[in-house]
Amino acid sequence: MAYSIALFDADNTLLDFTRAEHDALCACLISRGLPADEETVALYSSINDGHWKHLERGETTRERLKTERFGDFFAAIGHNGDPVAMARDYESTLGRQAHLLDGALELIQELYGKCRLYIVTNGITAVQKNRFAATPLAPYFDQCFISEEMGCAKPEKKFFELVSAMIPQFDPTQTLVIGDSLSSDIQGGINAGLDTCWYNPAGKSAPADMRITYTVSSFREIQDIILGTA
Repeated sequence: MAYSIALFDADNTLLDFTRAEHDALCACLISRGLPADEETVALYSSINDGHWKHLERGETTRERLKTERFGDFFAAIGHNGDPVAMARDYESTLGRQAHLLDGALELIQELYGKCRLYIVTNGITAVQKNRFAATPLAPYFDQCFISEEMGCAKPEKKFFELVSAMIPQFDPTQTLVIGDSLSSDIQGGINAGLDTCWYNPAGKSAPADMRITYTVSSFREIQDIILGTA
């Protein structure tokens, strides 16, 4: 079947968040005279991911996440810095990182005019808006739904209920959620009763009992599923 509404996650689905995080963090570390090697970046990424998982489970708040991830990171590397100042600098620097994954623009250009395109992303409003606006993707999307603005985050059912209420003539049977994260994108789509497409280029394993509608490893597969040409 073809889909008339596509809800795309942003980071590591269309935008290269791994590269954005790396470049922004390294710039902030270097400005403080701290090591910016791959081991340090990987340590921060792991700590940051843990805080976002806590947010997805409702175990923390976005405001706490912004600074506590850097407090934990500084403690882990033995640095006695100010996590509030680091959070501010990092958000400003990250907001200037607008790298696309290879093939993302071509995918969206192929879909444009054939279905309605929306972004559904967990993140900090100013950061996500600045990054998305700086990409060539922005003109092709009808709207960008950001968790901080929505007051809730994927995978909460409420997030998708608010999204559906803001999309004209929303039809859940004609809507597909596309994303790389099982815990936020795919579980969120499942919670909302929507079809899901897990973008999984690395070939990771999913829980056997997770009801994923489609699992793909390429943008071409996403295109074929949405247009009904698979």
